[in-house]
Amino acid sequence: MRAPGFWTSPRGRRDWRARALSPLGALYGRATARRLASGARDRVGIPVICVGNINAGGTGKTPTVIALVERLRDAFHDPHIVSRGYGGTLTGPVEVQPGQHRAAQVGDEPLLLSAFARTWVAQDRAAGARAARDAGASVIVLDDGFQNPALAHDLSIVVVDAETGFGNGLCLPAGPLREPAETGLQRADLLLSIGTDAAQAAFDATPLPPDLPRLRAALEPLQTGMDWTDTPLIAFAGIGRPEKFFDTLRGLGATLLRAEALADHQPLSTAFLTRLESDARSTGAQLVTTEKDAARLPASFRSKVITLPVRLQFQDTTALDTALAALPKPG
Repeated sequence: MRAPGFWTSPRGRRDWRARALSPLGALYGRATARRLASGARDRVGIPVICVGNINAGGTGKTPTVIALVERLRDAFHDPHIVSRGYGGTLTGPVEVQPGQHRAAQVGDEPLLLSAFARTWVAQDRAAGARAARDAGASVIVLDDGFQNPALAHDLSIVVVDAETGFGNGLCLPAGPLREPAETGLQRADLLLSIGTDAAQAAFDATPLPPDLPRLRAALEPLQTGMDWTDTPLIAFAGIGRPEKFFDTLRGLGATLLRAEALADHQPLSTAFLTRLESDARSTGAQLVTTEKDAARLPASFRSKVITLPVRLQFQDTTALDTALAALPKPG
């Protein structure tokens, strides 16, 4: 499902559909609050870092998790990732094995993340965290789960797309939020906004808790040695905002003959891939996609598609480094 356009309308000029659906959005927000208030959260004896969001859909959590596990490893931690495994059939807890599992089993994001750190899929996140701890993890990085009450979080990082912010400020289905932004931000330890300098400047006008530390970062293409200048491409992407991926390719000088925007996590059917391959052959174009989408490709098709990796680049890591240094010691 693609996000409806009225989700991004300014709060002062909300679309009639947002206004009509706002009572349902209020019910959704109250249901989230009730779920979060239910029961005591488990502790597993090692620190848990939650990388979550308030918006539904993609805001940049996956590259944030990658950046975090690399930073933790540099600080001599053994980080493991725990994910619900959205889109996969396995309920877990199960450790993702890249050579054995497929995206249909464990989800595309855990399959990608398993290249960077040991990754566990578990619908019961507390059980997944215990499995990771028992396997030697010194710290858990929880991929999503900010609105899940199963685990206590020692550090909660809320990720937001600086360009879209918190949209029209309403909860699903009237807007893009899982809970009211002002409510969720009260539980956050850090807010990470991802976007260009212009997007960051626009997001600066968003009302935020005055004592909430804010990190700023951008997604930058990884230097792979490939010259993208004037390369004819057929690009496809099923991420939160595919347009960002296409703009990145254009910014590198590539020639996009076609840009196929898919829904987040959209399955890549045989018919769709066959059509792409035929179009690429007839136009002399190279197929290109994101790392996350590549995880959903059939093994027989992967050699026909190149990826453009992106990595998170922070403006200033002082607040993050201070928070990581303050994590409780395992025990």
